[in-house]
Amino acid sequence: MGLSTALQPINLLYCFVGVFCGTLVGVLPGIGPPGAIALLLPVTFHVPPVSAIIMFCGIMYGAQYGGSTTSILVNIPGEASSIVTCLDGYQMARKGRAGPALGIAAFGSFIAGTGSIFGLIFMAPALAEFGLRFGPPEYFSLIVFG
Repeated sequence: MGLSTALQPINLLYCFVGVFCGTLVGVLPGIGPPGAIALLLPVTFHVPPVSAIIMFCGIMYGAQYGGSTTSILVNIPGEASSIVTCLDGYQMARKGRAGPALGIAAFGSFIAGTGSIFGLIFMAPALAEFGLRFGPPEYFSLIVFG
């Protein structure tokens, strides 16, 4: 049921818009995925809840990938996860291989994102069961350590 909901044309459109806007905001150094979601939150006020969540996921993934663009081309990491991309990606760009570096970053982002989604799909029932066993002591610990 979840896959049929996610593959509806309107939800795919919102996902595309989220990834596109997230990539544009992710290219700006210093504004990471949480900042991109905070900036684009007003866009989803009149959107159905499922479509808004799908759009936020697209913004998150797009902003993560957009940070690698500045790391490769300008040697300025957009967020903390793009620091390692500066090491190899910028050196490739200086040797005239910026296109392959961006392609490798996009392909790696796709593989890691897809793998993490499938990991979440298989781990979600166990995590939900674990979360439902939380009682007052666990909530107190979360509040104190949070």
